[in-house]
Amino acid sequence: MAEFDYVVVGGGTAGCVLANRLTEDPDVTVLLLEAGPPDRKLEIRIPAAFPKLYRSAVDWDYRTIPQAGLDGREVYWPRGKTLGGSSSINAMMWLRGHGADYDGWGVPGWSFPETLPYFRRAEGNLRGADAWRGGDGPVAVSDPLAAHPASRAFVDAAVATGTPAAGDLNGAGSEGVGLVQLTQRRGRRHSAADAYLRPALRRANLTVATGAHVRGVTVTRGRADGVVAQVGGRPRAVRAAREVVLCGGAVNSPQLLLLSGIGPADELRALGLPVVADAPQVGRNLQDHLSAGPRFHLREPRSLLTADSPANLARWLLLGRGQLTSNIAEAALFTRTRDDLVAPDLELVFAPVLFVDEGLTVPADHGVTLGGIVLQPRSAGAITLAGADPLAPPAIDPRYLTDPGGEDLRVLLAGYRLARRIAATRPLADHLAGEEAPGAELTSDADIAAAARLSAQTLYHPVGTCRMGTDDASVVDPDLRVRGVDGLRVVDASVFPTVPRGHTMAPVYMLAEKAADLLRARTPAAPAAADASPARTGPRR
Repeated sequence: MAEFDYVVVGGGTAGCVLANRLTEDPDVTVLLLEAGPPDRKLEIRIPAAFPKLYRSAVDWDYRTIPQAGLDGREVYWPRGKTLGGSSSINAMMWLRGHGADYDGWGVPGWSFPETLPYFRRAEGNLRGADAWRGGDGPVAVSDPLAAHPASRAFVDAAVATGTPAAGDLNGAGSEGVGLVQLTQRRGRRHSAADAYLRPALRRANLTVATGAHVRGVTVTRGRADGVVAQVGGRPRAVRAAREVVLCGGAVNSPQLLLLSGIGPADELRALGLPVVADAPQVGRNLQDHLSAGPRFHLREPRSLLTADSPANLARWLLLGRGQLTSNIAEAALFTRTRDDLVAPDLELVFAPVLFVDEGLTVPADHGVTLGGIVLQPRSAGAITLAGADPLAPPAIDPRYLTDPGGEDLRVLLAGYRLARRIAATRPLADHLAGEEAPGAELTSDADIAAAARLSAQTLYHPVGTCRMGTDDASVVDPDLRVRGVDGLRVVDASVFPTVPRGHTMAPVYMLAEKAADLLRARTPAAPAAADASPARTGPRR
């Protein structure tokens, strides 16, 4: 039975950050356990190839249970299962959200001025540093190298319809429209494994094990003292002298807590699992960004449909240039759909390709997709165990579009209307040749809602299932320690009380950087200036 100071479960974004930061102290030993294989697939490096990683060996390949709000459909949930986690298979979009997100959590130490220094610590923006952005952090953040002409036309058309241009969607306003900055370096994906893990592998005090599926946390007299992992078909035990840190994400971290006897007591007993700590909120508060919107044909047969041609592959391999550097979701718009809001509640993402069947089917024609996203969903679901088998997937129930007031659907419909308005405006209109789906003949709210229920998909941002807070019902405290069990923390998006009005990758980097200070008992980074709160800007819609 091996022993390490820290056992970090999950080699994704947060796990890679902790593996690096904790082993900066040569007297500390760290074991990083990752259920998936090493991140060796070429498609991980090629930005535009990430849909080819879906349902592969580096994807957990989850599906939700049937969703009543989506006409009983099951929704595909890709999650990274390799070193780098979802940062190795995602669309690389660096969008941290609005300052109101972090202020709104109401958790001491996690306001926007207190988190901004950790965003900046992680970020190595190739534009350089300023008051809002970091310039020398580990994560390469760059402008797109080969944005499609239609993506630039989308930005210009959105400005023509009244949305302010945003030179930096992570700047003071966090509102408006622009091309998205990406976690890329020289036209290649720059994942958490690239940014944090590989530079730390030379350290003798770091051990990394892939193909190690953790089955449970061992708890002795109220303290987590290790884990049991399935390696090569056999269970292996490992001890943690200081702490066990779960970095499995919003699906796997609550699943592992439940399998370890930490969760709702009645549900655990019903599955024959021992109750280590009665924690009713484990797995609850599941929130996710739901996306749906119209698709349009292109006048010219030029989209990302043919990005993987031999010529484009050669250009990428030799120069790191061309269409294969695209992240597919090239531009984004953030706006408010009601006058009384202080921050955006709607995002539009523009992709110069027909994104159909949740990205699992190659489109038959050239086109573009405008996906509307409900940024502050009121619908909330849960992660529960489908059984006591630690190797079986959990039951995922986001309960999309089930909020009693119907606000989520209202925002989604507003996204359809705004997307159509922008698509009908030059210069984007000059590129388009009619609506491919749901069809221009569908104009009523009822018709559009029916189409949305048939096509809506996740934007891959589940959070909240190990909620952080100061109340006794929260799963972890403001220092990310699991209530009721000593020596156990959770460091991933599952601790977010609410989903940010942006994307979740940058916030997870921030979280893990701050968690490293908490684990090392270092003085927190000095808060940013008191006025470091993105202003409310732009027109109301």
